[in-house]
Amino acid sequence: MIDKTRVFIGRMRKVTIVSTIALFIALGGNTAIAEDSGSASGAGLQAASWLATVPYGAAKVLYAVSGGVVGSLAWMISGGNTEVAKAIWSPSMTGHYIVQPQNLTGDKALRFVGGSESE
Repeated sequence: MIDKTRVFIGRMRKVTIVSTIALFIALGGNTAIAEDSGSASGAGLQAASWLATVPYGAAKVLYAVSGGVVGSLAWMISGGNTEVAKAIWSPSMTGHYIVQPQNLTGDKALRFVGGSESE
């Protein structure tokens, strides 16, 4: 019994490490740079957008995963009707997953539910 517990804990540790590294790689990119990032206000805007992205991104991912599950259930209940599933998947899985400095200044709209990327 103790050996099984050690194996389980070892696997969970590996999963946690891999997940943490993947998260750092995903969020560590320079995806949204303020135009005046060299100034103090630009750096503050970068920090504010990163801090806003953490809870916003978590909520968006939870919403997208929930939409995926509900859309899959709707697909099964409707007998494989893909249009029903897409009507749930599209609004929940599209939209913005990160808050950019342009969103905080009002230069670019932040879309939680669906929307086009061109706006």
